[in-house]
Amino acid sequence: MEGVSTFRTSLFRGALGAVSGLLAGYTALAVAELVASVVRPQAGPVTVVGGAAIDRTPAGVKDFAIRTFGENDKLVLQLGILAALGFLGVLLGIISLRHRRTGAAGVLLFGLIGAAAALSRPDTGGIADALPSMAGAAAGAAILYLLAGKLSATPTQAAATDGGWSRRGFLVAASVTAVGATAAGALGRTLTGRRAQGAVASRSAVKLPAPSSPAQPLPRGVQLKAEGISSFTTPNSEFYRVDTALVVPRIDSDTWRLRVHGKGVTRPRTYTFRDLLDRPLIERDITLTCVSNEVGGPYIGHARWLGVRLDDLLRECGVKPPSKGGKADQLIARSVDGMTLGSPVEDVMDGRDAILAVAMNGEPLPFEHGFPVRMLVPGLYGYVSACKWIEDIELTTFDSYDAYWVKRKWARKGPIKTQARIDTPKPFARPTAATVTIAGVAWAQHRGIRRVEVRIDDGPWQDADLAAQATVDTWRQWSYPWKTTPGGHTLTVRATDGTGQVQTEERTRTIPDGASGWHSVFVTAG
Repeated sequence: MEGVSTFRTSLFRGALGAVSGLLAGYTALAVAELVASVVRPQAGPVTVVGGAAIDRTPAGVKDFAIRTFGENDKLVLQLGILAALGFLGVLLGIISLRHRRTGAAGVLLFGLIGAAAALSRPDTGGIADALPSMAGAAAGAAILYLLAGKLSATPTQAAATDGGWSRRGFLVAASVTAVGATAAGALGRTLTGRRAQGAVASRSAVKLPAPSSPAQPLPRGVQLKAEGISSFTTPNSEFYRVDTALVVPRIDSDTWRLRVHGKGVTRPRTYTFRDLLDRPLIERDITLTCVSNEVGGPYIGHARWLGVRLDDLLRECGVKPPSKGGKADQLIARSVDGMTLGSPVEDVMDGRDAILAVAMNGEPLPFEHGFPVRMLVPGLYGYVSACKWIEDIELTTFDSYDAYWVKRKWARKGPIKTQARIDTPKPFARPTAATVTIAGVAWAQHRGIRRVEVRIDDGPWQDADLAAQATVDTWRQWSYPWKTTPGGHTLTVRATDGTGQVQTEERTRTIPDGASGWHSVFVTAG
């Protein structure tokens, strides 16, 4: 019986050791969050480790994550990091029962990893960004060493003193640790929230000027009445978001600055947000598409944007396109989070409505979509044109610099491919009506959509009815009345752009320059 009692006591101590490791990890994260609230929220260990992981993840894995988890990919990554830290905390807690210093050293090691990740980030703030990880690790190591000490009695001693000092001492210390760590984390979140209040207030205070060049009214018939079709204008709250920011930057527009410099910039300038608002603003309807959008995918949206013409601003700085003797053929846009996007200067300055946007659908940009200023260029995928939270524009060449995604094997230039999507009926639907409306959207930004065709199974292509075209920079809705016949059917769609180019049947993945192929859905008619 004594052996059984000893085994149970050892098992109990092992469980408490695991709890010690979890509490040490919890304390480390809470203290790190508190310190990050003073340094900057982006320096928190989960954020910097997650960012470093994103930076080093192969493009194919990122593409898989976006396809599998959609806009929840960042949440999945963060939960994965927390789960890994929890597992390691349990392991170190058990180790610390026999080797207190080894367990504490393990916590410190993970602090060093977090600090190294912080210093490796493209937006690193220097040594200060390493402080949250190191401070958190120091606190976690101290807690683990303390709690392991409360469990340092031998199993025989612990059994003999059932309810004695080792257990009581551990429970008291563990309870105090949990309360203290929770308080530290709550204080950190409060301080972070207060830091963001200035940015929130600055956005609320923005008074958008009337555009000197307003968008043309949307033509009648631009929105079809087909049930299940996408809204022509995507509400801000529903607009897709694909980026690498684990913490959305919240920038005070009063302190924001945009620097323009580099090759061929004869008059370098730094602009404030007020400088941009005081310039002539244009308002344009532009549809954005992410290069990660699979055939038939959701990463496309339309909005009415307000902003400054980018080509006017560049000419003001002395920039010329390559076709007119300019020295730079690539524009590098840098975000406050360190992201770099490279756009062809020729495309930016060829007369299309490339803009530095300050508003989206009649309101200042949401923080998630780039407040205070973002860049967009019609006809180019977002990874080479739609820089959010922009703070720097450098003119350079494609030969001398590779932007973030190009370093990860994506194409240097990203013109949007002609695509069409079936919105309704949905895949595997079971329509029962004699006539079913097949409807959806097609896009080929900066070329426009001339024609959309629908095919039922392997039958002939039939022309769909086109909604009114707003501009060549927007998507276009279409519909086709299908007289159903019982059984399973494959519905396929293809588009022809404004140049007469028919959408290719060749199916490709999103890497390296966007997906191609015809979208189809299978339905069963009743």
